[in-house]
Amino acid sequence: MRKILLMLFITMASAQTYAQNQYLKNGVAVQGYDVVAYFESNKPIQGNSEIKTEYNKATYFFSSEKNKEIFLKNPEKYAPQFGGYCAYGVSENHTSPTDPQAFTIVDDKLYLNYNLKVKELWSKDREERIVKANQNWENLKK
Repeated sequence: MRKILLMLFITMASAQTYAQNQYLKNGVAVQGYDVVAYFESNKPIQGNSEIKTEYNKATYFFSSEKNKEIFLKNPEKYAPQFGGYCAYGVSENHTSPTDPQAFTIVDDKLYLNYNLKVKELWSKDREERIVKANQNWENLKK
């Protein structure tokens, strides 16, 4: 019975991935956190819903007009990897939502994780997991 439920969950998660290609909550990326702030301040900062832009069918909020302008110059740099899904989950070939507090910047790219405990697991063999996640993402994002 557990296997059936697990397969059903994975199938539903995959269907959601195919529909969105990114983790969004009410159409908003990273639960409204300012993606530029991760790079500029090395911490999650809640964005302002009045300072926003659209990118890849998602709405991004920013804590300042300056951060919005920085994002607009190079959105691919600041958008989270794997469509904002959990980097650990993608390395395990499935998608999971993320906690904006559980982030890492590696090689100037933003990675998010399901929670702080999962981030800890992901960090133990991060480079290997990034390679696996990049391979898996090609199929998951379809």
